[in-house]
Amino acid sequence: MSRLMYPVLGLTLTVAGCASLNPQALNLSASALDVANIRTLEYSGTGRWYQFGQAPNPASPWPQFDVSSFKADINYVLPAARVQITRSQTVEPGRLRPAPVEQRVDQYINGSSAWNLARPANAPQSAEPVATPQPTAVEERAAEIWSTPQGFLRAALANDATSKAIKNGTEIAFTVGGKYRYVGKLNANNEVALVQTWIDNPVLGDTLIETKYSDYKDFDGVYFPSHIVRAQGGYPVLDINVSSVKLNPPAEFSVPEAVANAKTTVNVKADKLADGVYYLTGGTHHSVAIEQSDHIIVVEAPQNEERSLAVIAKVKETIPNKPIKYLVNTHAHFDHAGGLRTFVDEGSTIVTHQSNQPYFEKVWAEPRTLNPDRLAKSKKTALFETFSNKHVLKDAKHPVEIYPIAGSGHNDAFALIYLPAEKILIEADAYTPLAASAPAPAKPNPYSVNLYENVHHLNLDIRKIAALHGPRVTTLADLQTAIAVN
Repeated sequence: MSRLMYPVLGLTLTVAGCASLNPQALNLSASALDVANIRTLEYSGTGRWYQFGQAPNPASPWPQFDVSSFKADINYVLPAARVQITRSQTVEPGRLRPAPVEQRVDQYINGSSAWNLARPANAPQSAEPVATPQPTAVEERAAEIWSTPQGFLRAALANDATSKAIKNGTEIAFTVGGKYRYVGKLNANNEVALVQTWIDNPVLGDTLIETKYSDYKDFDGVYFPSHIVRAQGGYPVLDINVSSVKLNPPAEFSVPEAVANAKTTVNVKADKLADGVYYLTGGTHHSVAIEQSDHIIVVEAPQNEERSLAVIAKVKETIPNKPIKYLVNTHAHFDHAGGLRTFVDEGSTIVTHQSNQPYFEKVWAEPRTLNPDRLAKSKKTALFETFSNKHVLKDAKHPVEIYPIAGSGHNDAFALIYLPAEKILIEADAYTPLAASAPAPAKPNPYSVNLYENVHHLNLDIRKIAALHGPRVTTLADLQTAIAVN
């Protein structure tokens, strides 16, 4: 029996002979797709990509982008992959968004390391691309490797797959590394028609990735589907019409030194904005802590549990001996809601738009077996305080006012936070300040224009803007400059 070692997600897998209950269909499919002779594979095409976790409201699919170029290079031996996408957001009638801008995405994975390669923001075209670690993308990108037809069959043969006859085909199932379950369907022609697997997500828990393959054909000697549709979290994330497939192209993708040596520690810095008000930075997403008479309010729990635990620790260090009573959530996009469950476990009440509560309650009830977080273990009940109009968290010194942002194309249940005593506006995604030296945008962002219109309508007196993205605290005058208002 042959035994090889493949690193996947930092795990070492033993590759043995197939222990299928009925290996005939699996073996026929592997032979038809020439799995034994494929070490690397490249496929390319055009179609659509969808921005996972960024739906404008809980009932909507992920926003659509038009893909003018898609290319995936996969190394099944390392394993490793590179995916390059050229895309621009699809214009959605009735929803005002920034004008579509072409985005070029260059994504990598090699074993347990994932990274993106891109020029720094606002850098000239001549600037060298910089590798940025993407540790939270490892699970998803590994799943994409083993969900390709050849990857699925290769992994099935290597991981003691079982098979059983089902209507119009065969079901193949196996587990990678004792953790990641794969279930696939071979159709009546023994083609891989469907692959399902599950990865962890801070908002959704055990999240189904389902990839459908159809219209197989011969691409210069490689049998491969000409149509691929991938769904994640119940909605499409990719829909590609394949135009080219190459067998065994070069695909090494060495891990950059900056990625291999990257520190994984989450840092949170607390800067004082006013007495009892602290700006919590140290990453791409920020939070704000407000001290009230006998408790603390934190605005925003972004990204994931790791980030929220670091924020909680910094808040307790900065404002000791008071509980975090409220966590105010600006909107339900996953990068701004991924740490909410951590605050539920902390005992905080989640303050959010009333449209978000049913969604959070639904998705938080889903299984979390792949990476149980603290709430999954404590099983505490989430407490909510919701609003649809102006909402005030009262305090003699530091009251907090929360207002829906009306008419934004970014999100339909969107909020800004205003501290009237300190005259501070806190907001996310509506206005992201640029570096002080950066030129004003050629065209104003409609989200920022809409924010200014809301601020003007509400007659808010603003001295500082603590945006939850961006490099600095700004002023209302900076927002006016960004949208060209005199």
